[in-house]
Amino acid sequence: MSEPEFREAHTPQPSFTVETAKILAEVAHNRQKDKLKRPYRDHVIAVGDALADFDDDIRIAGYLHDIAEDTPMTRQALLDMGVTERAVDIIERVTKRLHENPDDYQAGIRYIAEDHDATLVKIADNAHNSLPERVRALAEKWPDKPPVTRYNEARPVLYAAVPVEETRKILARINPWLLDELDDLLDEADDTDYENLSYEDATEESTEARPEAGPGETSAAESEPHRA
Repeated sequence: MSEPEFREAHTPQPSFTVETAKILAEVAHNRQKDKLKRPYRDHVIAVGDALADFDDDIRIAGYLHDIAEDTPMTRQALLDMGVTERAVDIIERVTKRLHENPDDYQAGIRYIAEDHDATLVKIADNAHNSLPERVRALAEKWPDKPPVTRYNEARPVLYAAVPVEETRKILARINPWLLDELDDLLDEADDTDYENLSYEDATEESTEARPEAGPGETSAAESEPHRA
Protein backbone atom coordinates (compact mmCIF):
# COMPACT_ATOMS: atom_id res chain seq x y z
CA MET A 1 0.00 0.00 0.00
CA SER A 2 1.39 3.39 -1.01
CA GLU A 3 1.76 6.18 1.56
CA PRO A 4 -1.23 8.24 0.24
CA GLU A 5 -3.42 5.13 0.26
CA PHE A 6 -2.26 4.33 3.80
CA ARG A 7 -3.10 7.85 4.98
CA GLU A 8 -6.53 7.72 3.35
CA ALA A 9 -7.27 4.31 4.85
CA HIS A 10 -6.35 5.54 8.33
CA THR A 11 -7.99 8.98 8.21
CA PRO A 12 -10.53 9.00 11.04
CA GLN A 13 -14.08 9.45 9.78
CA PRO A 14 -16.55 11.68 11.60
CA SER A 15 -18.34 9.64 14.23
CA PHE A 16 -21.56 11.61 13.85
CA THR A 17 -22.61 12.52 10.32
CA VAL A 18 -25.35 14.67 8.82
CA GLU A 19 -27.24 11.51 7.88
CA THR A 20 -26.97 10.30 11.49
CA ALA A 21 -28.44 13.60 12.67
CA LYS A 22 -31.35 13.26 10.24
CA ILE A 23 -32.14 9.75 11.47
CA LEU A 24 -31.86 10.82 15.12
CA ALA A 25 -34.20 13.74 14.48
CA GLU A 26 -36.81 11.45 12.90
CA VAL A 27 -36.62 9.01 15.81
CA ALA A 28 -36.49 11.62 18.60
CA HIS A 29 -39.53 13.55 17.32
CA ASN A 30 -41.41 10.55 15.90
CA ARG A 31 -44.48 10.72 18.18
CA GLN A 32 -44.66 14.50 18.52
CA LYS A 33 -47.21 16.77 16.83
CA ASP A 34 -47.02 20.49 16.08
CA LYS A 35 -49.68 23.16 16.83
CA LEU A 36 -51.69 21.95 13.85
CA LYS A 37 -51.45 18.30 14.97
CA ARG A 38 -49.07 17.45 12.13
CA PRO A 39 -45.99 15.19 12.56
CA TYR A 40 -43.31 17.37 14.15
CA ARG A 41 -40.51 15.38 12.55
CA ASP A 42 -41.50 16.93 9.19
CA HIS A 43 -40.54 20.34 10.56
CA VAL A 44 -37.10 19.41 11.89
CA ILE A 45 -36.23 17.52 8.71
CA ALA A 46 -37.28 20.51 6.58
CA VAL A 47 -35.08 22.85 8.65
CA GLY A 48 -32.07 20.56 8.30
CA ASP A 49 -32.65 20.16 4.57
CA ALA A 50 -32.81 23.94 4.13
CA LEU A 51 -29.22 24.26 5.39
CA ALA A 52 -27.75 22.00 2.70
CA ASP A 53 -25.49 24.81 1.41
CA PHE A 54 -23.62 25.08 4.72
CA ASP A 55 -21.09 22.98 6.61
CA ASP A 56 -21.86 19.77 8.48
CA ASP A 57 -22.03 21.29 11.97
CA ILE A 58 -24.67 23.79 10.87
CA ARG A 59 -26.64 21.10 9.03
CA ILE A 60 -26.48 18.76 12.03
CA ALA A 61 -27.66 21.56 14.31
CA GLY A 62 -30.50 22.21 11.87
CA TYR A 63 -31.82 18.67 12.10
CA LEU A 64 -31.35 18.64 15.89
CA HIS A 65 -32.36 22.24 16.61
CA ASP A 66 -35.33 21.18 18.79
CA ILE A 67 -33.88 18.06 20.34
CA ALA A 68 -32.83 19.82 23.57
CA GLU A 69 -36.15 21.69 23.67
CA ASP A 70 -38.58 18.85 23.16
CA THR A 71 -36.79 15.67 24.29
CA PRO A 72 -34.77 14.58 27.37
CA MET A 73 -31.56 14.69 25.31
CA THR A 74 -28.71 16.43 27.17
CA ARG A 75 -25.58 18.21 26.02
CA GLN A 76 -23.40 15.41 27.34
CA ALA A 77 -25.47 12.75 25.59
CA LEU A 78 -25.02 14.54 22.28
CA LEU A 79 -21.28 14.90 22.84
CA ASP A 80 -21.02 11.22 23.77
CA MET A 81 -22.71 10.35 20.47
CA GLY A 82 -20.01 12.25 18.60
CA VAL A 83 -21.79 15.55 17.92
CA THR A 84 -19.15 18.28 17.89
CA GLU A 85 -19.05 20.97 20.56
CA ARG A 86 -19.69 23.59 17.89
CA ALA A 87 -22.89 21.87 16.75
CA VAL A 88 -24.05 21.40 20.35
CA ASP A 89 -23.38 25.07 21.08
CA ILE A 90 -25.60 26.03 18.13
CA ILE A 91 -28.36 23.71 19.34
CA GLU A 92 -28.22 25.13 22.85
CA ARG A 93 -28.29 28.74 21.62
CA VAL A 94 -31.50 28.17 19.68
CA THR A 95 -33.11 26.26 22.58
CA LYS A 96 -35.60 28.65 24.19
CA ARG A 97 -35.78 26.93 27.57
CA LEU A 98 -32.04 27.51 28.03
CA HIS A 99 -32.32 31.27 27.49
CA GLU A 100 -32.04 33.69 30.40
CA ASN A 101 -35.71 34.60 30.05
CA PRO A 102 -37.50 31.89 28.04
CA ASP A 103 -40.78 33.85 28.07
CA ASP A 104 -39.25 36.85 26.26
CA TYR A 105 -39.28 35.63 22.66
CA GLN A 106 -37.75 38.74 21.10
CA ALA A 107 -34.93 38.81 23.67
CA GLY A 108 -34.23 35.21 22.69
CA ILE A 109 -34.11 36.19 19.03
CA ARG A 110 -31.60 38.96 19.78
CA TYR A 111 -29.48 36.48 21.73
CA ILE A 112 -29.53 34.01 18.82
CA ALA A 113 -28.63 36.81 16.38
CA GLU A 114 -25.36 37.36 18.26
CA ASP A 115 -24.10 34.08 16.78
CA HIS A 116 -23.78 33.64 13.01
CA ASP A 117 -24.29 29.87 12.91
CA ALA A 118 -27.28 29.86 15.27
CA THR A 119 -28.87 32.66 13.24
CA LEU A 120 -28.75 30.55 10.07
CA VAL A 121 -30.51 27.71 11.85
CA LYS A 122 -33.13 30.07 13.28
CA ILE A 123 -33.77 31.65 9.85
CA ALA A 124 -34.54 28.18 8.49
CA ASP A 125 -36.74 27.40 11.50
CA ASN A 126 -38.60 30.69 11.17
CA ALA A 127 -39.05 30.28 7.41
CA HIS A 128 -40.61 26.85 7.69
CA ASN A 129 -42.97 28.05 10.42
CA SER A 130 -43.95 30.91 8.08
CA LEU A 131 -44.97 28.89 5.02
CA PRO A 132 -48.12 30.46 3.49
CA GLU A 133 -50.32 27.40 3.96
CA ARG A 134 -49.22 27.08 7.58
CA VAL A 135 -49.77 30.78 8.25
CA ARG A 136 -53.34 30.52 6.92
CA ALA A 137 -54.06 27.45 9.04
CA LEU A 138 -52.72 29.06 12.21
CA ALA A 139 -54.66 32.27 11.52
CA GLU A 140 -57.85 30.26 11.25
CA LYS A 141 -57.11 28.50 14.52
CA TRP A 142 -56.11 31.68 16.40
CA PRO A 143 -57.89 34.52 14.57
CA ASP A 144 -57.27 37.11 17.31
CA LYS A 145 -53.49 36.74 17.42
CA PRO A 146 -52.00 34.00 15.26
CA PRO A 147 -48.64 32.66 16.55
CA VAL A 148 -46.92 33.72 13.32
CA THR A 149 -46.94 37.38 14.43
CA ARG A 150 -43.78 36.87 16.45
CA TYR A 151 -42.10 35.17 13.50
CA ASN A 152 -42.72 38.26 11.36
CA GLU A 153 -41.16 40.50 14.01
CA ALA A 154 -38.13 38.22 14.38
CA ARG A 155 -37.11 38.10 10.73
CA PRO A 156 -35.59 41.60 10.36
CA VAL A 157 -33.40 40.95 13.43
CA LEU A 158 -32.21 37.62 12.07
CA TYR A 159 -31.69 38.85 8.51
CA ALA A 160 -29.54 41.74 9.71
CA ALA A 161 -27.16 39.37 11.50
CA VAL A 162 -25.87 37.36 8.51
CA PRO A 163 -24.85 38.06 4.90
CA VAL A 164 -27.91 38.50 2.71
CA GLU A 165 -26.80 35.86 0.20
CA GLU A 166 -26.76 33.24 2.97
CA THR A 167 -30.31 34.16 3.88
CA ARG A 168 -31.34 33.91 0.22
CA LYS A 169 -29.93 30.39 -0.04
CA ILE A 170 -31.99 29.23 2.92
CA LEU A 171 -35.23 30.89 1.85
CA ALA A 172 -34.90 29.58 -1.71
CA ARG A 173 -34.86 26.04 -0.34
CA ILE A 174 -37.51 26.20 2.35
CA ASN A 175 -39.82 29.18 1.76
CA PRO A 176 -39.29 31.09 -1.52
CA TRP A 177 -42.35 33.23 -0.74
CA LEU A 178 -40.23 35.13 1.81
CA LEU A 179 -37.71 36.29 -0.81
CA ASP A 180 -39.91 39.23 -1.82
CA GLU A 181 -40.21 40.28 1.82
CA LEU A 182 -36.42 40.10 2.15
CA ASP A 183 -36.01 42.39 -0.86
CA ASP A 184 -38.52 44.83 0.61
CA LEU A 185 -36.58 44.92 3.89
CA LEU A 186 -33.36 45.59 1.98
CA ASP A 187 -35.03 48.43 0.09
CA GLU A 188 -36.23 49.95 3.37
CA ALA A 189 -32.72 49.73 4.82
CA ASP A 190 -31.21 51.51 1.79
CA ASP A 191 -31.33 55.21 2.72
CA THR A 192 -29.81 56.49 -0.54
CA ASP A 193 -31.82 59.44 -1.92
CA TYR A 194 -31.96 58.24 -5.51
CA GLU A 195 -34.44 60.95 -6.52
CA ASN A 196 -31.94 63.69 -5.70
CA LEU A 197 -28.76 61.77 -6.46
CA SER A 198 -26.65 63.83 -8.87
CA TYR A 199 -24.39 62.46 -11.57
CA GLU A 200 -21.38 63.84 -9.67
CA ASP A 201 -22.43 62.10 -6.45
CA ALA A 202 -22.91 58.79 -8.25
CA THR A 203 -19.55 59.14 -9.99
CA GLU A 204 -17.83 59.97 -6.72
CA GLU A 205 -19.35 56.92 -4.97
CA SER A 206 -18.33 54.71 -7.88
CA THR A 207 -14.77 56.07 -7.78
CA GLU A 208 -14.50 55.52 -4.03
CA ALA A 209 -15.71 51.92 -4.40
CA ARG A 210 -13.26 51.14 -7.23
CA PRO A 211 -9.88 49.80 -5.97
CA GLU A 212 -6.81 51.77 -7.05
CA ALA A 213 -4.50 50.20 -9.62
CA GLY A 214 -1.28 48.85 -8.16
CA PRO A 215 2.23 49.62 -9.44
CA GLY A 216 2.53 48.70 -13.10
CA GLU A 217 -1.22 48.04 -13.39
CA THR A 218 -3.67 49.87 -15.61
CA SER A 219 -6.83 51.26 -14.08
CA ALA A 220 -10.23 50.12 -15.37
CA ALA A 221 -10.85 53.55 -16.90
CA GLU A 222 -7.49 53.55 -18.73
CA SER A 223 -7.91 50.02 -20.05
CA GLU A 224 -11.45 50.57 -21.32
CA PRO A 225 -11.51 51.20 -25.08
CA HIS A 226 -12.56 54.74 -26.08
CA ARG A 227 -15.90 54.99 -27.77
CA ALA A 228 -16.90 57.77 -30.15
